[in-house]
Amino acid sequence: MTRTIGIFVFNGVEVLDFAGPYEVFTCASRVHGGDEPPFRVVTIARQQAMLRARAGLSVFPEASFASVDDLDVLLIPGGVVDEELARPEVIAWIAAPHQHTEITASICNGAILLGATGLLDGLPATTHWADMAELRERFPAVQVQQDRRWIDNGRIVTSGGISAGIDMSLHLVGRLAGMELARRTALRMEYDWKEA
Repeated sequence: MTRTIGIFVFNGVEVLDFAGPYEVFTCASRVHGGDEPPFRVVTIARQQAMLRARAGLSVFPEASFASVDDLDVLLIPGGVVDEELARPEVIAWIAAPHQHTEITASICNGAILLGATGLLDGLPATTHWADMAELRERFPAVQVQQDRRWIDNGRIVTSGGISAGIDMSLHLVGRLAGMELARRTALRMEYDWKEA
């Protein structure tokens, strides 16, 4: 079974927040081999048009909110999130797939976008250390935890900043396709993965 991993991208998205998980899941499929890869990764934006990631990298998303197929996993990266946070249609779109996804996850201050949906209420969650106070202030119902690379609540998973998203993504590979594949993927990436 091939699972579709959707990664939300937007103007100001942190490059490693989306590119790190993208590399993990696509590398896992290469390492797995065979006719049916475990993962298919698609980048998704409000509109299918060129955007600029943080620091100016040009990114052309593969799908738009309107055109994307059903997702098995939705990843919400961080970056400069203020504009997206102010768009009700973005928050509604982030929340909508959760009705049928296996996992909805955030990387870095993508937790602020995820928090705006209400999906983190009552749950332990983490984010980049520099965004902990903002996450607590905006969403007092969220149990914000420091010093955690990621927190797995089952269908909701959050990670700390930037490289922690790679750790979390390898954890998700392990959950969805087995720890052996996750470890082989980390080895192929020459990444010093902290499994817990």
